[in-house]
Amino acid sequence: MLSKRQLRAVVLCLCFAGVSTSAPAQTAPAAPSVQPQQPAAPAVQQPADESGSQDSGPVRNIVLVHGAFVDGSSWNGVIAKLQQKGYHVSSVQNPLTSLADDVAATRRVLARESGRVLLVGHSWGGVVITEVAANAPNVAGLVYVAALAPQLHESAMDVMKAGGPMPAGQSISKDTNGFLWIDRARYHPDLAADVPETVTRVLAAAQVPIAASAFDEPVDQVGWKDKPSWYVLTTKDRAVSPDLQKMIAGRIGAKVVPVASSHLAPVSHAGAVAEAIDHAARELSRQQ
Repeated sequence: MLSKRQLRAVVLCLCFAGVSTSAPAQTAPAAPSVQPQQPAAPAVQQPADESGSQDSGPVRNIVLVHGAFVDGSSWNGVIAKLQQKGYHVSSVQNPLTSLADDVAATRRVLARESGRVLLVGHSWGGVVITEVAANAPNVAGLVYVAALAPQLHESAMDVMKAGGPMPAGQSISKDTNGFLWIDRARYHPDLAADVPETVTRVLAAAQVPIAASAFDEPVDQVGWKDKPSWYVLTTKDRAVSPDLQKMIAGRIGAKVVPVASSHLAPVSHAGAVAEAIDHAARELSRQQ
């Protein structure tokens, strides 16, 4: 028979045992109530992002692709004006080492965009956006600025031949590594006659050469066949003739916006180029 002291010890042990066994009973139901919520969030958010980036919504993203003998900073004036209008703007830095390399650089930028995109190309950049847009579901439309827009299996050189020799062509030379350069003394009159000479001297000093072989690379697909296009036609161009630009715009079915500009319209007429891009973006947004 247990003494009173032993009985008290048994009762205390049972009390502590009850506390230790009841604690798990309180926490056990809490785990299932939290865990089902963790996978639920991505399941709801992900489809909305995917559909919004490809098929619907206003066009608020602009991706700019520069041409030869300049870099992405040639769009600086255009970028500033588009940002003032509330657009999210990205400027691709093309390596200008080949069409394939420039296409890859543009696709990397497009992959970072959230929402529909208006893809813009200047000069050589038109060849790049023609190839890129064909299988880019988030690209809603294209804007060509004094740009080349090849047909299927055409190269930039094929397009240029249709326009005949231009003054700027006499200013270009190829180095021993196969890259093309513009003569610094001719940069202003042949590419940017309506840009202050102080600015063109800087542009000439910082010019980015392009691999001559890039001009012979044909495009394997053409995005302008199934996407709306606009064309900023520079009427004082000495690099890509206005007549050739008119022919290009006509065969791709682009809406033409004439600007009395040299070839470097993004620099000399940033406001007019930005307005053309803004108009295209708003028109695409209204189509939704």
